[in-house]
Amino acid sequence: MTSKKTGYLLGAVAGAGVMAAAVAGAGMRLPAAHADQQAHIIKASTVPIFAPPPGAPMSFAEIFDRVSPAVVSINVTSRVDASALRKIPGFENFPFDIVPRGGQGGQGGQGAPGGGDGDDESAPPQGGRTDKGQPRLPTQQSAGSGFFISPDGYIVTNNHVVENAESIKVVLKDETELDAVVVGRDEGTDLAVIKVKGSRANFPFVNFENAGKPRVGDWVIAVGNPFGLGGTATAGIISAYGRDIGETFVDYIQIDAPINRGNSGGPTFDIYGRVIGVNTAIFSPSGGSVGIGFAIPAEVADAVTKQLISGGKIQRGYIGATIQNFTPEMAEAQGMGVQKGAIVSDLVPGGPSARGGLTPGDVVVSINGVSIKSSSELTREVAKGKPGDTLRLDVIREGKHHVVEVRSGIRPSEKDLASNDNTPGGSGQGAPVTPPVQRPSVLGMALGPLDEATRRRLNAPAELHGVVVESIDQTSDAGQKGLRRGDVIVQAGGRPVASAADVAAAVDGAKKAGRTGVLVGVFRQGRTTFLPLKVLG
Repeated sequence: MTSKKTGYLLGAVAGAGVMAAAVAGAGMRLPAAHADQQAHIIKASTVPIFAPPPGAPMSFAEIFDRVSPAVVSINVTSRVDASALRKIPGFENFPFDIVPRGGQGGQGGQGAPGGGDGDDESAPPQGGRTDKGQPRLPTQQSAGSGFFISPDGYIVTNNHVVENAESIKVVLKDETELDAVVVGRDEGTDLAVIKVKGSRANFPFVNFENAGKPRVGDWVIAVGNPFGLGGTATAGIISAYGRDIGETFVDYIQIDAPINRGNSGGPTFDIYGRVIGVNTAIFSPSGGSVGIGFAIPAEVADAVTKQLISGGKIQRGYIGATIQNFTPEMAEAQGMGVQKGAIVSDLVPGGPSARGGLTPGDVVVSINGVSIKSSSELTREVAKGKPGDTLRLDVIREGKHHVVEVRSGIRPSEKDLASNDNTPGGSGQGAPVTPPVQRPSVLGMALGPLDEATRRRLNAPAELHGVVVESIDQTSDAGQKGLRRGDVIVQAGGRPVASAADVAAAVDGAKKAGRTGVLVGVFRQGRTTFLPLKVLG
């Protein structure tokens, strides 16, 4: 463990001091002394002859003694969702007459709602029957961590720890168990606030650190409930700031203090005992700690939890556009050098962006004067705005800068957004296809017109325009990047296309400009995605 390694390192430093003293003594004239006096001199030199580096505590015990009473274990009982249940071996044919108790052949409930994002601790589902004899969805037990932020019993934890809770038990350091209820949850940041039932108002609590920010390399200590082992402390350093791990609204702190399943929702402290983050996720090929953990920064957690406690609903700005990272390969294909940003791939019909004049293929490089380097940054900047705010987007369209003003809407819930996700998952639309007609090849693709028969076969909307991939050379760059028969090319080289000749013209234009690729927009199953395709070699 890191804390043990720290001890070993300190011991090694002390040993180095002994060696230095011994070497220095070898060149000195010492007065005559008995062997036991020389032994006494060497023994005395085992005391470190220099102070440890600034910020490196000799022990974390004092910090732990001060903050650990505010950290709690959270035990949750939740009802397993049927669709998730079917993914567990032994439950594939649910619903059925008798629900196996204990999840025969199961995986400890992992992967079902309430099981978190892979770093909380879950027990097998438990089932049975209702009073009317109907199969009852089984329950599962899961555990996480949290911490008091007020003396009257408000506790911060992760949303994924409590989102499906039927009952919540909070276990204090002295093993006292208390019932708690959910006050509010925010899926976007994976934060939640729960409150202990009752009128007690003398709970030990800790504060978020918003004034000072530890540096990369500064010590941190994590306290929580890994694998049900409540009151566990681990130490390490801040490894990095601004980590994007695929979550929408948070730039995470990366730490190397070991955190494991059950640490979710627990605090990360600085050496002064102030909360600098909320432990949320781990990077782990094995399922256990490999020394890479992620915490929600204190300033984000503080703002969100205050809103939740005040009863406020978390509302974020929304422009109604699907976006992608504008990659270096895309920039080269468009002749934009090293330009970074986010490229608009689709618009919500009638949404804020469509009304404001944004178009698919626009590359957003700044919003309200804030530079944009990725799709995540654009989403976060949009979310910071209040519904109704006017957002000024600097976009590059056909090689020229334009300013597009979009009036922000209200971002739907993550559940609603997911229900509208038309990400392609299969090969084609499931409708029968006719044998392809021989057509000239462009970039290894035989492209045909999007006529009415093809439009019906692909269930393509009436407003969609482009050319259809009728066959593809799987050894081509297009084939290697996953294009397939039935895809519709809607843009090439930043311009809409209506025929194979338009695509060929974009390829010729890229070659004449000395570029190695051309950017194409591909429509599949209700969504457009932009891909850079190689034109040379």
